[in-house]
Amino acid sequence: MSEKPQSPDRFNEEKATYAIRGTDVPDIEAGVAAIREVVKTLPQRPGVYRMQDARGDVLYVGKARSLKNRVTNYIQVARLPRRLSRMVAQTRSMTIVTTNNEAEALLLEAQLIKRFRPAYNVLLRDDKSFPFILLRSDHEYPRIQKHRGARRFKGDYFGPFASAGEVGRTLNALQKLFLLRSCTDSFFNNRDRPCLLYQIKRCSAPCTGKIDETGYRELVGDARDFLSGRSTKVQAKLAESMQKASANLDFEQAAVLRDRLRAMTFIQGSQAVNAEGVGDADVFALAHKGGTMCVQAFFIRGGQNWGHRAFFPAHTAEVAEDEVLASTLMQFYEEVPPPRTILTDRVLPEAELLGEALCERAGHKVTVSVPQRGDRRRLIDQASRNAVEALDRRLAESTTQARIFREIGELLELEGPPDRIEIYDNSHIQGTNALGAMVVAGPEGFRKGGYRKFNIRKKDTVPGDDFAMMREVMERRFGRALDEDPDRESGEWPDLLLIDGGKGQVSAVKGVLDALGIEDVPFVGVSKGPDRNAGREIFHFPDGRELTLPVNSPVLFHLQRLRDEAHRFAIGAHRQKRAKAITTSPLDEVPGIGPARKKALLLHFGSAKAVRGAALEDLKKAPGVSAAMAQAVYDFFHAGG
Repeated sequence: MSEKPQSPDRFNEEKATYAIRGTDVPDIEAGVAAIREVVKTLPQRPGVYRMQDARGDVLYVGKARSLKNRVTNYIQVARLPRRLSRMVAQTRSMTIVTTNNEAEALLLEAQLIKRFRPAYNVLLRDDKSFPFILLRSDHEYPRIQKHRGARRFKGDYFGPFASAGEVGRTLNALQKLFLLRSCTDSFFNNRDRPCLLYQIKRCSAPCTGKIDETGYRELVGDARDFLSGRSTKVQAKLAESMQKASANLDFEQAAVLRDRLRAMTFIQGSQAVNAEGVGDADVFALAHKGGTMCVQAFFIRGGQNWGHRAFFPAHTAEVAEDEVLASTLMQFYEEVPPPRTILTDRVLPEAELLGEALCERAGHKVTVSVPQRGDRRRLIDQASRNAVEALDRRLAESTTQARIFREIGELLELEGPPDRIEIYDNSHIQGTNALGAMVVAGPEGFRKGGYRKFNIRKKDTVPGDDFAMMREVMERRFGRALDEDPDRESGEWPDLLLIDGGKGQVSAVKGVLDALGIEDVPFVGVSKGPDRNAGREIFHFPDGRELTLPVNSPVLFHLQRLRDEAHRFAIGAHRQKRAKAITTSPLDEVPGIGPARKKALLLHFGSAKAVRGAALEDLKKAPGVSAAMAQAVYDFFHAGG
């Protein structure tokens, strides 16, 4: 390309935006009129367009080589499929962003789909970041560790791995193989004798000089070679060293090298996919059945299989399979750096443009191809089989899940199967660090993006009063819902509330909902049965009725799982809050006290309590504390007396 690649983050600085409002009449003529007004202002340039409804919510994000030509197509309603006709009928405004070329438009399209999650775009429903192995280079004795998120550290990143489990197993074997440290720098700097990892032969203990810098650097080089796909070189080197140690009658060293070779064999043998000679590549295959699509991905790096994952894109009805796969790839590589080779089971629309856009993102050439023979074709065939099997499992699970949700609706006397269930629980220790927790679940599983924590803030709430805590949580949850979405158009109003507790909690929830005038949100309490025996739960209805289910009921198992997830989330949030409270100090609240003066005071007096009780003259003697600062600290703690 002749133009310099541009970071997607810079598009907002150079965008041209047009927003033409149409009428609020919910018909297709109003949508066409709004789009026609926008078309009058559009240039014959590449860019991205967003279609928005009357509330300004994004319905669709698309890219175009020529914005004017592409958007004009939406005016020709007779030629549109039903899906796009429905979208046009809802459209009341558009936002246009021009770009330098079509590849930049494709990158920006994927970024905006990730951000807005429009209802008419194919969506990759997987918000989890992929784990990597990081071999850091910001220390004379580099550390090997698992890494997620932004690449803040200097070093070599190897991945992505399909799951944290894959990384954990590989790191475990790598520790045995290369004896690299995994501890933090602070832990490393404060050792005067080797830790347990050295004793069990998982670390070479550079912290205490058990290995010199040259020897450790050689281990780091071997690890880098192995993770880069040059495992044969490392294996030959280890085998030669083992033979030399054995010939020199150094059987202890020979045994260590033997164990390291076994660790290497474990890593190589754990690869279910034979990818030798493929180098760095991602393999994608799509399966389609029963209105559901599955995209299976294999991650190959340095000829080694680093796991596989199945994706189930949303909003795929009436969308061609090749378009679904292409959209999935662009959204996937919004988070993951592309390899040099991407193998797919079918020809993708605009495959060259896709490769060009990914090239801009990766900073190296990216080829998208459909292999026809050889090892690469066998990888595609294996990915296709895995896609079909994963889709069959998904359909079987969804059938069971649909039946369970239908039975929940019937059991709890709902109008139909619930789509959004909110589960509530409280957590505290004798009233301290109290908070409420909300977990959200639907037929597809837990919706972790909807989880919420509620710090208990009311001063009149008696510490440890679970009923008052539940009332405060409900008041804030539904008070805000009434303010922000009184017409219930967001899809975030629940079909069922599941309350962890008995009659008291149910009464507290009923009181709040009645006071707010909310009469159509069903709720039920779940309490442990006799002797708090799981499996004998009692369900408490607002009208005072109680219900128990057979211990082998699938519905009971599912409701237990929902309740347990809320309990887990509440306990975890409480522990985080408690840990944060433990690390805070009264000195944090003193105006003008920064980390350095806080540390000086604590080192001089030994504790925050001693600082609080110190006389003014004693405060002035603390190193690094001026007379004015000593006076400020003294006044802060003695303001009332």
